[in-house]
Amino acid sequence: MTAAELQRLLRDRRFPPLLLLYGEESYLIDGVLRQLRDRVVAPEARDFNLEVFSARDCRAAAVLDAARTFPVFSSHRLVIVRDLQQWSAAELDACLAYLTDPAPETVLVLCAEKIDGRRKFFQEFKKRGAQVEFKPLREHQLPAFVTDLAREAGFSFTEEALALFCRRVGCNLYEVDGELAKLRNFLGEVTVADVGEVRAVVSDGRIDNIFELTEALGRQDAARALPLLRRLLADGVAPLVILSMITRHFRQLWMARELLTDRHSRQEMAARIGIHPFFLDGLLQQAREFPADRFRPLFELLLATDLGLKSSGPEPAALLEGLVLHLGGSRRA
Repeated sequence: MTAAELQRLLRDRRFPPLLLLYGEESYLIDGVLRQLRDRVVAPEARDFNLEVFSARDCRAAAVLDAARTFPVFSSHRLVIVRDLQQWSAAELDACLAYLTDPAPETVLVLCAEKIDGRRKFFQEFKKRGAQVEFKPLREHQLPAFVTDLAREAGFSFTEEALALFCRRVGCNLYEVDGELAKLRNFLGEVTVADVGEVRAVVSDGRIDNIFELTEALGRQDAARALPLLRRLLADGVAPLVILSMITRHFRQLWMARELLTDRHSRQEMAARIGIHPFFLDGLLQQAREFPADRFRPLFELLLATDLGLKSSGPEPAALLEGLVLHLGGSRRA
């Protein structure tokens, strides 16, 4: 089952008696749990009909007792088990009989960071229950997610402001939620957030400097890139973080260069590269100007720099400065 299919079930108030929510994106799982709580059990009935367990400190028998208890002044009970990955195979197997005959009045929700599909319990659950995986959002999926959350909060972004917000906050959805709440409070009666409001609320100069560094390197502008690198190092940004961002940018640049030889829509190109469409024009311009024959030796140099940073050899600053001078080498530099 997909997350969208589960949402349709919840909107129609059709609650699966067995539900497994798993994956690394705990923010999305928490959101589904809130929806289930609000739809399955009324607030005044939760004292008797809502039980939340953690598999870290409970046994399967206690969960099964709760699941088999009849609801009180409510049509359903909601039983939630978090951290299911903490249960041993024996604890999971103790629940197998319940999977074949779940209480129709109970919605039993199991939550886990990861599951082992080879275990008998999960094989049986897949046959008899509904399960949804929640993977971390990728960078190109973030703008749509932010747009939807902002709409729910009663405001929207200009295209430039949305791109800036996503770049500064990143894909940690708890941080996205918190920064959106701060921005909503800052806007007051204003319903459209522009670049100025985002800069005022969501401030991270180090992220901006990394972005400027990779942009300068993509333009082969070592004269601009070198002081940006030194500023980042002085601010305490880890050398491996800087290298990973440089590598990411040139990976995207190489992909853009390859895509220029084929016919693709802007939306498709942005999705395949994994960026917001707002950044596509700048990346394509850099790709057109960057010599195609430099990419392969460039990545060999990036690998060598990575190995150097992880060894006890030259100073990290010296390694990164040499890399920047090489990547930014051009007539303009």
